Amino acid sequence: MASNHIAVDIGASGGRLLVGRLIDEKIDLQEVHRFSNGMINKSGQLCWDIDYLFDEIKKGILACRDQGITPTSIGIDTWAVDFVLLDAHDQLLTPAVAYRDTRTDGVMEEVTQQIRKEKIYSYTGIQFQPFNTIYQLAALKKEQPEALEKAESFLMIPDYFHYLLTGKKVNEYTNATSTQLMNAFTKEWDPILLEGIGMSPDVFEDIVLPGTHLGGLKQELVDEFGFDLEVIVPATHDTASAVAAVPESKETIYLSSGTWSLLGVENSEPICSEKALSYNFTNEGGVNHRFRFLKNIMGFWMIQEVKRLYGDLYSFDDLVQASKQVKNPARIDVDQHRFLNPVNMIEEIQAACMETGQPVPAKSSELAACVFHSLTQSYQTSIQQIEEVVGQPFDQVNIIGGGAQNEYVNQLLANQTGKRVVAGPIEATAIGNIIVQMIAQNEISHLSEARELVAKSFDLTEYIPQKGEIHHG
Repeated sequence: MASNHIAVDIGASGGRLLVGRLIDEKIDLQEVHRFSNGMINKSGQLCWDIDYLFDEIKKGILACRDQGITPTSIGIDTWAVDFVLLDAHDQLLTPAVAYRDTRTDGVMEEVTQQIRKEKIYSYTGIQFQPFNTIYQLAALKKEQPEALEKAESFLMIPDYFHYLLTGKKVNEYTNATSTQLMNAFTKEWDPILLEGIGMSPDVFEDIVLPGTHLGGLKQELVDEFGFDLEVIVPATHDTASAVAAVPESKETIYLSSGTWSLLGVENSEPICSEKALSYNFTNEGGVNHRFRFLKNIMGFWMIQEVKRLYGDLYSFDDLVQASKQVKNPARIDVDQHRFLNPVNMIEEIQAACMETGQPVPAKSSELAACVFHSLTQSYQTSIQQIEEVVGQPFDQVNIIGGGAQNEYVNQLLANQTGKRVVAGPIEATAIGNIIVQMIAQNEISHLSEARELVAKSFDLTEYIPQKGEIHHG
């Protein structure tokens, strides 16, 4: 009997539980539960409803039982940077405030006046984003110092869910790197940076690697589910899990494509050079102490917002098909802060086009084409910067995640870069989560074997550069 491993993968717009197992030397995936996610307003702040999310995790585990699946292990991954603080009684001191909340407006600038950017980057190698955990904590210290004074435990969102399952508190490595508080070289919380924002190191837990066993479930959950589960910490940062599932890791640039686009390469050491800083690249943790040298790009969040503002009248495929008819679409800098959480995404895109003297997109097709071409342009620029910093060319881009289904953007990217583009697997994050669990339980010997299994187990689509723009009439 093959062991069944549950991957809980929660993103900004939804979550799901998938069960993975090895059958005939291939990875078999089965979705057992899916649920929505989104930010809610709590006392004027954008927050995540973590009680609801944990209830959905439990529903998914019960769905396994109802579908006749006996799982052996479970691991949870989510987005990065967001966290909760617990008091001495393990009660929440603050809601799980979301990274798109405005509480960090201007805070990064204040912190980098106290600690120079060059110093922070030389320690952490992490990209400067206004919502990084370091700035969220600095904002909290300014607005709610009493909460920080009572804080006994700092847990990132997936760490908190693992704690709710097991009663054990740890900070997982890949997500810890995203805080901009972990030293990339010592791989520990950096005392100078913690002191710089007035945080006690005692609040933070030991940093553990993907594949760490946390043991079984709390007894009350065993009673509720009717079975126990081994909780294995995956790469809890969803992008780190996704990159673990890249079928080919040598000589390829990866693009983890979803709400965010994360484009980069894997390295054994961080690159904290002045050039890397000037291009605002990050060195986030990966499986086996690797580093994901990458850039965060705005991603399909923009098209999700356009779709929402049209009352979901059009499907994503409708917008892709319509955008193919648009010749010479406007292009904008998708990485401007203005697109992080605007009041109205359509108006923000139109204003950016107006400011740069371009025709203003009015139709849904024009807006979609503007977003797709602008994203591709940003990808191309980042690829050129990677090749410059790393000092070598790459002949392939591997697109993983839900965005791998966008054939139009995939072909656009191949055309613009002149590189071979390989799309898939779509479920890379859940697959990466599951293969870490399989390695931890000695079903797979190492990561390179796992990646060979991924290439054998899932459909991959290849895009070869074509001359000229692609327009389908």
